[in-house]
Amino acid sequence: MLRIYSAAVALLAALGTAPMAAAAPAASAQPMGYDSCKPGWFCIYSGWNGGGTKCQWSDPSVRDTADLCSFIQKGQNVRSVWNGTGHRVQYYTGNNYHNRIGSTLAHAGGNLQGNYQIRSFRPQ
Repeated sequence: MLRIYSAAVALLAALGTAPMAAAAPAASAQPMGYDSCKPGWFCIYSGWNGGGTKCQWSDPSVRDTADLCSFIQKGQNVRSVWNGTGHRVQYYTGNNYHNRIGSTLAHAGGNLQGNYQIRSFRPQ
């Protein structure tokens, strides 16, 4: 039986269809956390430390983040931000820049209180 199996493997190898040994999973090439925020973009996350769902914008200001952010549309709060822009970004809990809640310096970010949504933002 072993000879038949060995012969079958040799034949498959000669034909270029040999069974492959189980390979270790490849390392993910996708950036994780804050590294997933492209330079020049402002990113908000539904999870801590740049985790969870990410929404990102290259526009310097946005009047209503819910227009293009799925987790804001679902009523989830923002737990972390990354500001990859070259300017400080102010953010607001209301649309159209109402109720300023905070800001983040250029090329910086981190965890927020996590008990509110960022509904609009603009450069300071």
